[in-house]
Amino acid sequence: MERTQESPQILQPPGWARPKGYANGIAARGRLVFIAGMIGWNPQGVFETDDFVGQTRQALQNILETLAQAGGRPEHLVRLTWFITSKQEYLASLDALGAAYREVMGRHYPAMSVVEVRALMEDQAKVEIEATAVIPD
Repeated sequence: MERTQESPQILQPPGWARPKGYANGIAARGRLVFIAGMIGWNPQGVFETDDFVGQTRQALQNILETLAQAGGRPEHLVRLTWFITSKQEYLASLDALGAAYREVMGRHYPAMSVVEVRALMEDQAKVEIEATAVIPD
């Protein structure tokens, strides 16, 4: 894949199975943007749903709104780290989760990790997502 100044390079080692819904790695140049863990509440700090997919959709929207403050777009995201409170709920929601992700982020899949945690700081939160972006110079 030829890399332009605007596009990050997807790192796919030869012979490796292509990952579904994420990249093994991404190389990019530009302005680094680090976004704190975002949870599924609205801009006023109120949860509108207890639904895992609904909270994830809102957390992703919160990431994009924060990223936009630096002039960034979804394709500038290079890493997402997800903290979830239930592996079972995550796995049971994969189809709906994928649809919600594509609705908010499009078909850009950065490097990602998902970690199950016992709890998040906000008791009602089911997911928290940290983001790193690189906005081209």
